[in-house]
Amino acid sequence: MTQQIEQKQEMLVDVRNLKMYFPVRSGAIFQKKIADIKAVDDVSFFIRRGETLGLVGESGCGKTTTGRCILQLYRPTAGEVLFEGQELTKMGPADIRKFRRNMQLIFQDPYSSLDPRQNCASIIGEPLVIHKLVKSKGELRDRVAELFSVVGLNASMGTRFPHEFSGGQRQRIGVARALAVRPSLIVCDEPVSALDVSIQAQVINLLEDLQEQFNLTYLFIAHDLSVVRHISDRIAVMYLGHIMEIADRTELYANPLHPYTKALLSAVPIPDPVIEATRERIILTGDVPSPLHPPAGCVFHTRCPIAIDECKNGVPPLREMGSDHFVACIRV
Repeated sequence: MTQQIEQKQEMLVDVRNLKMYFPVRSGAIFQKKIADIKAVDDVSFFIRRGETLGLVGESGCGKTTTGRCILQLYRPTAGEVLFEGQELTKMGPADIRKFRRNMQLIFQDPYSSLDPRQNCASIIGEPLVIHKLVKSKGELRDRVAELFSVVGLNASMGTRFPHEFSGGQRQRIGVARALAVRPSLIVCDEPVSALDVSIQAQVINLLEDLQEQFNLTYLFIAHDLSVVRHISDRIAVMYLGHIMEIADRTELYANPLHPYTKALLSAVPIPDPVIEATRERIILTGDVPSPLHPPAGCVFHTRCPIAIDECKNGVPPLREMGSDHFVACIRV
């Protein structure tokens, strides 16, 4: 797959064989490690400059951990994360801080991600101060007012505290904070899942407008396939720490190849009652295995409707089945 990647157009992010294991320890004093939770296990993908890669999957499959490993908020157990050609996993804290200007995060919960003791002007302006991007208080004030305007808020609201805003307004403040340092990449960690449906549409449209205006690149993490289809250029489907399928959004919805992808898409409601009544619904049996003891071979074989004995023998690699369409399944 690496050779395939190198032939693509300009990449901003290149993730290669990423692993993130969290140790499980026993004992109050010696804290002996007894096992590892394999939150992310050998994940590879790339994000082109200016595009949106949607990352979808069930809760607990490793989506958020993958995003935080890219930002180096978690230091990966193994693998490489290349940002603009620079390997981040080998860098020290001082070098990572320089790169952090170009990588920002929009959090899932707009209620807990804003400091309740700071007014919103201070929240948005703090990254500018930390990274020394303004030279005077007047310049800071003007830049904060500009950011308020960019996300559709009035600059006079800057003296208010987070509890005085609605959920949608708080998420706009979170977006403004992420934009403050003019990053190249923004990891959107389920940025609309805690909002009402009507507000979700407003925030999604805002993110699309900002992407066009500032040439942003998004890693959009979500579990709502309808939202992901709307905003993403390509979509990666994740299950139990592994990438199952990556494809262009149109190709993925029109021609899903992996059994897990098919099951996910079959659960998305369709507004047309005639089509909804006639289409096949795929119900997966069993529960998601524990990442503490994942199944041998393909991690999906315990719930897969087309699994055979060979599926237990080895982890299937991502194979290119068409233009930009990668699938990890020996039955495809």
